[in-house]
Amino acid sequence: MKAKIIDGKMAAEAIRNQVREKASSMKVKPGLAVIIVGNDPASKIYVRKKEQACREVGFHSVVVELPEDVSELKLLQQIDSLNQDRKIHGILVQLPLPGHIDERLVIDAILPTKDVDGFTPINMGNLVVGDNRLVPSTPRGIIKLIESTGIKISGKHAVVVGRSNIVGKPVSLLLQQHGATVTMCHSRSSPLESYTKQADILISAVGKPKLIKGDMVKKGAIVIDVGTTKVGSSIVGDVDFDSASDVASFITPVPGGVGPMTIACLLENTLQAAQSFGKNL
Repeated sequence: MKAKIIDGKMAAEAIRNQVREKASSMKVKPGLAVIIVGNDPASKIYVRKKEQACREVGFHSVVVELPEDVSELKLLQQIDSLNQDRKIHGILVQLPLPGHIDERLVIDAILPTKDVDGFTPINMGNLVVGDNRLVPSTPRGIIKLIESTGIKISGKHAVVVGRSNIVGKPVSLLLQQHGATVTMCHSRSSPLESYTKQADILISAVGKPKLIKGDMVKKGAIVIDVGTTKVGSSIVGDVDFDSASDVASFITPVPGGVGPMTIACLLENTLQAAQSFGKNL
């Protein structure tokens, strides 16, 4: 029996509707600023989608476009200006950045209260100790997708393939908070299938097309595919969808799975930041 598809678009639309309703009743209009450096086509698409999503839920939206050769100092000055802007409650710097800019330094410059990506050391540290304030959007969306299946995370063995600061590490912390036993895999986890076949919940976030085959998946597992790689004119995930869906109980498609949830949860984070700002007025 084929796995049931976890519809990220439908789940994301439900979140957007909730955000729109809450934002409409607020005295403070939530504001999100996105900074993009350079002309990377993929980054431009992502930024355009975020800008459109903001408009749809009634947020104030600002996009700051900077040239590829912008100095690190000018970028930091732009962040400082947005930190002080009372109409902006969330700041996001679109990654990746050009090689001459220190990515960590740039992220650290964002006020933790406006860090809607959840990447600053303070927000990551809060996540480590279980004080979830602004949680990274993709991991937040992944947990919501797993919960949408109706299967409890507590007591399950979750295997996360990929240990990035953006997805792998934070989602492993969230899974532990929900009572899962978590195994993290990476390029030196060999053989990979010896770990993935133990997973009740399997999450792959490495960006290697069709890395996870059906024979690497435990029967009845929930499979969450975070990978997105352009192959020809198509976007391909980390999971070989056809073979994996013959084994799994639930699976996310690419596209249409985790991607829409990332933007929806970014809107949730921005709303949360605006609500906190309003309480402190």
